[in-house]
Order: sequence, then C-alpha cells, then structure tokens
Amino acid sequence: MYRQYFVYIMSSKSGVLYIGCTNNLERRVFEHKHGVFDGFTKKYQVKRLVYFELFSNPMDMVRRERELKGWTRRRKLALIHAENPAMADYARRTARDPSLRSG
Repeated sequence: MYRQYFVYIMSSKSGVLYIGCTNNLERRVFEHKHGVFDGFTKKYQVKRLVYFELFSNPMDMVRRERELKGWTRRRKLALIHAENPAMADYARRTARDPSLRSG
C-alpha cells in the first residue's frame, strides 16, 4: 500500500506560522481548524493551510520538516509566496469535508 506523508505550513490571520508533518493532511488540517488539541496552534488561531509538500518516505518528511523549522521567517515566507502569493487557504479550495471550507 502506498502511503503519503506531508510537511505543511499553517498560518493565522495575523501571520503566525506553524510547520508540521502528518500522514493525513485532511485530518490534521481539520484538527487545526477546529482546535481539537490545546497548544500553540489553538492559542494563536493558526487555521489556514498555506503550503504543503508531499513525500512517499516518512524519513524524507521528517528531514524536510526539520529543515524548514530551521529557516528564518523571511525564507519561509518566500517559499510560501513563490507558490501561494496571496497566502490563500488551500483547505478552503480542496477539502472534501464542507466544514473544512469555513473559517
């Protein structure tokens, strides 16, 4: 069975960034948007999926997450803006679950 792994960047309306990784991007975005877990993203209302990368190997995913977390904010924003200049919420456009499109 082919597994997919993701590194993703979420943003708040005020511009706070969060980098994470998961093997189920749709579920993880849902958890962020609905504040399922207490912590950084819930506290700072980090609910917009603005960037993601797909991997077939979990070790590559973890390496990339660590790499991105080591970058400066300016470099992270340049990466996001190269692909998503408006920092649109990808989850609003792609989610099969209608509840993911709000917020």
